[in-house]
Amino acid sequence: SAHQLRGYKGKCENLHGHNYRIEIYARGRELDTIGLLVDFVELKAAADEVVQYLDHQNINELPPFHELQPSAENLAKYVLEQVGTKVGDDRVQIFKVRCFETPTSVATYHVD
Repeated sequence: SAHQLRGYKGKCENLHGHNYRIEIYARGRELDTIGLLVDFVELKAAADEVVQYLDHQNINELPPFHELQPSAENLAKYVLEQVGTKVGDDRVQIFKVRCFETPTSVATYHVD
């Protein structure tokens, strides 16, 4: 995917791309009847839906990023919110997402 950081002073203000990698963290206090907190198949399906929306796109042109800065921080928040609405329930919460632009450039967004 590609993006440009509006208002940034430096080369990242220009359109450029990344091979993003995300990590999604779930937490809860109670396992289900078969001993799972979250079904990884469901979690992967929810994550894949978000990835497909962003993949091979100019992220700046996609809602909500046509108005919201498409930073790694905001991408992590967006993924958390989108996946959390599909996977989270009374028993489990998606509480943290890490968005890697490179192996050493990572932003983490979490909720308390």
